[in-house]
Amino acid sequence: MASLKTIEGIGPAHAEKLAAVGLRTTEALLKTGGAKKGRADLAEATGISEKLILRWVNMADLFRIKGVGEQYSDLLEAAGVDTVAELAQRKAENLQAKMVEVNEEKRLVRRVPTLSEVTSWVESAKSLPKAVTY
Repeated sequence: MASLKTIEGIGPAHAEKLAAVGLRTTEALLKTGGAKKGRADLAEATGISEKLILRWVNMADLFRIKGVGEQYSDLLEAAGVDTVAELAQRKAENLQAKMVEVNEEKRLVRRVPTLSEVTSWVESAKSLPKAVTY
């Protein structure tokens, strides 16, 4: 179980607010915030915007894909992929090329994932059960 702090944008203050309502891991955030009502309830209980909670839930959802962690989820987001559903729709060759381009500009990761890795992520995204509803 990954700590909430592994998600970009969840610093100590937000982590504390989420912990106060029983959320300490990415899995717990995904389970609670996967549905629109859950995100609305979280926003009300924590004072954190629903939009920001959704962004974090989408990141937690990407963490379910083997090989996508904190660094690569940030790179995926910068390359225009912020949900598992979006990843499932991508052509691996095009996405990997975009990730190389984005990383040359932003230097988010030391090593850009290989085409084989990105292909595996896309296939995994296609087969994962849906965890987030909008």
